[in-house]
Parts: sequence; C-alpha cells; structure tokens
Amino acid sequence: MQKASYSSKGQGGALEICVESVRSALAAEQGGAQRVELCDSLVEGGTTPSAGLIEVTRKNISIGLHVLIRPRRGDFLYSDLEFEILKHDIAMAKRLGADGVVLGMLKEDGEVDTERMQELMVLARPLSVTFHRAFDLTPDPFKALNDLICLKVDRLLTSGQEQTALQGTALIRALVEKAGDKLVIMPGSGINAGNVYEIISKTGVKEVHASARKKVDGTMRFRKNYPPMSSVGQLSEFEFLVTDEEQVKAMREALEKSNAPIADKPARS
Repeated sequence: MQKASYSSKGQGGALEICVESVRSALAAEQGGAQRVELCDSLVEGGTTPSAGLIEVTRKNISIGLHVLIRPRRGDFLYSDLEFEILKHDIAMAKRLGADGVVLGMLKEDGEVDTERMQELMVLARPLSVTFHRAFDLTPDPFKALNDLICLKVDRLLTSGQEQTALQGTALIRALVEKAGDKLVIMPGSGINAGNVYEIISKTGVKEVHASARKKVDGTMRFRKNYPPMSSVGQLSEFEFLVTDEEQVKAMREALEKSNAPIADKPARS
C-alpha cells in the first residue's frame, strides 16, 4: 500500500502540511512538503478522517502520512466510549498504511491523561506519535512536556499556548531547550512563508506545521443556495478550502533560505 519506506529520524527536519483531501495531499507533496497530517473538518479544528480518505491518500502520495485521531470537535476529555473510538481509529490508521498518528488526551484538571495516553501509545507503535495542540490547553506547559517525554512521544505540535505560533515563540523556544533531543517541538498555527524564518530564528525548531490553504470555487453549474447543507457559515456549499501548492513552495523556499535543516526526502516518521 505504501509507495516507499523512508524515515526522517536523524536526517533533519520537515515541513508538515495539514490537509483534509487527497487533492490537498497531492498539492502538499508537489509543493515540497515532507509530510502531511491528514484530517477531516479542519474548520472545526480537525477530526479523524475516514478509512476511505486514508487509504486513497496513502495510495497516491509517497511522502509521510500522519493521521489525526480525534473523534469530535471541542475539548480533549473523552468518555469511555470515545476512548474506544480512539483505539479503533488508531488500529485503522495502522492497517491502512499511515506512518504516524496525531492524538492527545487531557484529564478534567487540564493535565495530560498519561494513563490513557500510555495505552494509546502501545496501540500506536511502531508508528510515530505526535501529541497535538491539546497541549496548548494545559495549565503547566513544562509539566505537560515532561509527561510527554516520559511517555516517549515523538513530537509535540504547539502554538506556544498562544493564538499563533509567532505570538508563542518565547514559550516554544523554552520548550525546545527543555526537550533537547528527547522530543521534537513542532510549531503550528498561523505559519506562512512570510513569518516562518522569524519563527525558526526565534525558537530554534527544525520542523514546522502549516495549512497553506486557499479558497476555491466548485465546478457545479446548477447552484441552489438554499437550504444550507451545514451549520458552518464560513463557506458556501460550492466553495472549498484546499492546500495551495504555491504557498507550500514559497514556504519551502523560505525554509531553505533560512538554512533550516529541512530534509530533502519524504519524512515518513
């Protein structure tokens, strides 16, 4: 099912693009990304993609494929039934050829749910595991980081507990220094070609995460605007947000000019 076998471990960093369609995954690959995070419903922060989307994406790209494991929008305190869904979705992602999973669980007090995370980690291996931006809702980021290091999580996606990664550079840098080589700190939220150099310079990160999206018009000729098909009002039924290959290229070029250690080959881990 996988087109290639490659690991970025020990070979520099990566440009990761979050996508919600095969079309966007292909654009990310053509633009020079080393890895995609495959999601559904990015307008709601992202949820687990379908089995069909994972399988068809895996068949059509050769770069790294990490799958978001998140059963719903909202907070990251999950019921027993939702925890069962998380476990089944991890198994599905493994079966369909994902290189990694992106997940996160918190307790009622906002701290990392280390007990349940440990169970998910065991299920996920040998895939790479990224702890997502649930981290940005924890009360003590350094305790949370230590918990993730003890869990042997591979990577942490964070905005530095701010709305954007650029605003959170001070905390991101502190996390990089504390984590050392025990865990990769990957900033995300609001990163683009215009600010990626500044973010790397201020934080010392080796990997970055971005969406690089644009709005496109659908191809239907007959268009009935009422009734609406969803409660999300950002787009009409005939508009889509897709990865912009040119934005990905621009970000890759900005990374290269900054001398960031971005891997030349697909980052499969």
